[in-house]
Amino acid sequence: MGGRDGNDRLGAAELGEDLGERATLVQFSSAFCAPCRATRRVLADVAGMVSGVAHVEIDAEDNLGLVRALGIEKTPTVLVLDADGRVVRRAAGLPRKVDVIAALGEAVRLP
Repeated sequence: MGGRDGNDRLGAAELGEDLGERATLVQFSSAFCAPCRATRRVLADVAGMVSGVAHVEIDAEDNLGLVRALGIEKTPTVLVLDADGRVVRRAAGLPRKVDVIAALGEAVRLP
């Protein structure tokens, strides 16, 4: 997963869904993006493995304002949000499951 963001914050108003209790995996996709389908499976699998983590998929073409505001340049792009909706990691392209889990380690607050 890519570098730290830190300045951007997203909430239910921007995502159209509630944040995860501990972290949220946000995926920007487009209709004809083959890697987006594989990314969806990876992120859903990780969200299912880690309690309190939500996976939200956003259609980039239907949300151009948000895409521009966040500087999303290609799909898939994945943002990892902490419990407060702060972007702690971002990456473009198909992520490896191990990298998503490692990025979640930065976002998830341990009890």
